[in-house]
Amino acid sequence: QVQLVESGGGLVQAGGSLSLSCAASGRTSSGYTMGWFRQAPGKERDFVARITWRGTSTYYADSVKGRFTISRDNAKNTVYLQMNSLKPEDTADYYCAAGLRYLSTSANEYLYWGQGTQVTVSS
Repeated sequence: QVQLVESGGGLVQAGGSLSLSCAASGRTSSGYTMGWFRQAPGKERDFVARITWRGTSTYYADSVKGRFTISRDNAKNTVYLQMNSLKPEDTADYYCAAGLRYLSTSANEYLYWGQGTQVTVSS
């Protein structure tokens, strides 16, 4: 069993920055691929970014490429999402997830999920 807890969400003006953290506990493994997903009101859950366990492979949704950076600190069992140049369309609940597949951008391939943290970007 793995527990994931996101933090760092909040309200920010367009063009601003926000950093999200996801702390893992329980039977964690550095072998997990970690992903970030988001879900806006009335919308489906969308992929944002993912990182492999060594951090040598990252991948981003086109909508956030060049603005968001995913990273991880395996010693702390924590994954981060640095969000810069935020736009109103980035407003959503953000979730971190852990999975065993090496390369995965699909939500149904992740095994463990956090409770989510709200991000609101104002104009």
